[in-house]
Amino acid sequence: MATETDDRVYYVISDLHIGGDEQLEEVEFLDELLEFLERLEGTDENAELIINGDAFGLWEFTTVEGIEKFEVLERTYPRLFEQLRATGENVPITLLPGNHDHELAAYDQYVERFAEYNVELVQDKWLSREIGDQAIHFEHGHQHDANNRIEDWGNPHATPLGYYYNTLVTSRAGQLSDRGRYNWMKDVQAVTPTERMPVWLISKYFYREMNPLLRYSMFPFLLLFNISILLALFAGLDLAGIWSMPVDRTEAFLGQFGAAGTAAWFFLALNVTVGGLLTLVGIPLYFIRRDLRKTIDRFGVFETDLTVDPQLPYENAAREIFSEQPATTIFCYGHTHRPGVREVDGGLLVNTGTWLKRLHRRDGIIGLLPPVFYPSYQLPAVRIAEEPEGVVVEYERMAKPSPASEELTRTERFFTVGREPEPDLPDRHVVESEQTVPIPETAE
Repeated sequence: MATETDDRVYYVISDLHIGGDEQLEEVEFLDELLEFLERLEGTDENAELIINGDAFGLWEFTTVEGIEKFEVLERTYPRLFEQLRATGENVPITLLPGNHDHELAAYDQYVERFAEYNVELVQDKWLSREIGDQAIHFEHGHQHDANNRIEDWGNPHATPLGYYYNTLVTSRAGQLSDRGRYNWMKDVQAVTPTERMPVWLISKYFYREMNPLLRYSMFPFLLLFNISILLALFAGLDLAGIWSMPVDRTEAFLGQFGAAGTAAWFFLALNVTVGGLLTLVGIPLYFIRRDLRKTIDRFGVFETDLTVDPQLPYENAAREIFSEQPATTIFCYGHTHRPGVREVDGGLLVNTGTWLKRLHRRDGIIGLLPPVFYPSYQLPAVRIAEEPEGVVVEYERMAKPSPASEELTRTERFFTVGREPEPDLPDRHVVESEQTVPIPETAE
């Protein structure tokens, strides 16, 4: 594919993951996305919008095949497609496939259908754009992820490991989400890395689905678990005749409060007993789990980790591109949902983040309470422009408040007071212009 040769301001977004089975149809940032597109519709800049992969969740459709998925998207999001048409009349819109919407590279009909809405679908793995005497390399990034790499590019039946996770787990979550006490299971897409999903499920079960009577009866034991272990240690020292002072002083202190103190002492003793039992059960389970993991590794059941290194493969890819194409100074990708800018060999490695909800794990500060996954949005758009000092990369954030007040229980909010995440976007970066080198005319 030929590169663009006119100087432009480039706006880049990625990882919208629009569409999917049942509850995955909901796009919680749709109004903000439409507002962003409307702004580009009215801009006077010589701009281009590049949607850098995973615009749509085609993997998450399990009841329709091929180009039918476009027809479902068209029916479900008419406002979005009409706004794409309107924005595309003012600024070029270029769409690259990601792994979740790799099928866009597999059917030529997608090119024709998107063209009806003024969107140019590029079915290649990557594309390049000039900016001044430099160039930008765009790709989604999944080709550097062993679990999501498409070995046979353009094959509609390509099924890397990530495909099965999304069709069997993510899509199923979309189908079952509204059966919960709160429609939370559809947020499985926001759980990154994927290893956190079991802990996230335990957390949501405890805070959302567990019978309230059972949950609140467990709170004292879970909150005081650490204290119980300490008291159990002191009790053991007391029984062994080694050191009785902590137990004697605690009992004497609580005895000053009469019946209330006696009840508190009884409760602590009960808690120590429960904590001891949990510890006794947990010790053999720990060794069994460790031995099972060794056995699985020995047989090679999983050849790769569920989540690859989110940085090193992309740094290596950027170094290779910068070396082979000296004019290219910016490697722009998405996929990992982690917005960021890093300097690599004199160039910039730029991640465009995601428009999906982000979940920030907040572990309990005492006891054994499950962690809380605090939700927020960043909705980042990367702006790349040539200015006097060089090529400037900066992030714009679409305003959207955290949905914590609606999505977290009072208990979850209580345990995260003062520890609410404040997600921020990277600072402005500049690549100074130093060379003028010809840019390759084709992309793979």
